[in-house]
Amino acid sequence: MNYVYIVECNDGTYYTGYTTDIKKRIETHNKGQGAKYTRGRKPVKLKYLESFDNKSDALKREYRIKQLTRKEKKDLINKGSD
Repeated sequence: MNYVYIVECNDGTYYTGYTTDIKKRIETHNKGQGAKYTRGRKPVKLKYLESFDNKSDALKREYRIKQLTRKEKKDLINKGSD
């Protein structure tokens, strides 16, 4: 499975990423070994997750989410938790 996720960093900012192992990826972020952006902003909390059958679709979705404004990301997170 391929996943696109949004985590909320300790400073309240959002980070969007792609992975094939969400549990391991969150652990990596929280160990300070994930993306450069999250290293100084840990711990991170998973706020949103989408799954895809193939990597191509997941990476396209990741790109689209990264283009969203903070408010749009927050709306997506809130919609996903309904």
